[in-house]
Amino acid sequence: MSGDDRTRSFGLARHLRLPLTMADFSRRGFRLDRPESRAALELHARSFLTGFNTVAGWRDPHAALAEVPAEERGFAYEGAGMRAAWNDLAAGRGHALRKLLDGPGLGFVHLIHVGYGWGLVPSRFPVPVLVPRTPLLRWLALDGAGFAEVYFGGTSALRRRSARTPSPKWAARLAGCGRALWFVESADVTGVAKVINSLPRHAKSHLWAGVGLAACYAGCVDETKISELLDASGADEPYLRQGALFAIAARFRARIVPAHTELACRRLFAVPPQEAAAWTDAAAKGLAGRADLAAYLEWKSRLRKVAVAYS
Repeated sequence: MSGDDRTRSFGLARHLRLPLTMADFSRRGFRLDRPESRAALELHARSFLTGFNTVAGWRDPHAALAEVPAEERGFAYEGAGMRAAWNDLAAGRGHALRKLLDGPGLGFVHLIHVGYGWGLVPSRFPVPVLVPRTPLLRWLALDGAGFAEVYFGGTSALRRRSARTPSPKWAARLAGCGRALWFVESADVTGVAKVINSLPRHAKSHLWAGVGLAACYAGCVDETKISELLDASGADEPYLRQGALFAIAARFRARIVPAHTELACRRLFAVPPQEAAAWTDAAAKGLAGRADLAAYLEWKSRLRKVAVAYS
């Protein structure tokens, strides 16, 4: 791309706004028969879009995002991460991501990298900009790309992705597809399990990891539903629990732990969120400074072993 092309692209990225109607499940083709869950999940999606739109000027993104209600702020930072990706791709540098990760943004580092992956979907997914403070977490962008793929493409996109030949990038991305399935099915465990059970065996584990993350971060769960998730995941329960640990760590790092995350943490691990979050840091020992995908997948593997030990 020439300098003039980049300048024009940057101008378009800077001024673009996404309509909040994109969050409407009826437009997405998602489940509509669970109104309470639908309302909660649509709110999260609108918060994402609000974050994307709010930081358009980039003068002080953190001041703007601080206006978003606390429990929704992570979703807004995720949307801001998508905007950062678009700005960085248009400008040919990583300044937007670095600015977003400054100061208060470090509390939402997981969500920012996930959102960055949303923005990289149309670009055939180049490796995200490497930020020295967070090299291991950059692979969360693959999770974000998987979420965007299914959020916009529905179960048809999920089936195409699940049928592909397994690879490390495929595995990391598929977890995001599972996270999106929680939205597609409006947090209905039976519906989620039915879809997953119709897919190839090699895809199921990673999808359950994404479901665990979505359920513990986005919510729409109670004691009964958590028990249903554990039963439905079957042999893939360690993956479900690993995803839950990712969600707990992300919520705790932001120091905003909603009641549903606290409940899920105590039901799954019988410890408070701060203790479960500490496990994710301990499992990253020796890996946190590495930027390779193998390190990211090893981190997940270690967390599955921790999850089994405390189940």
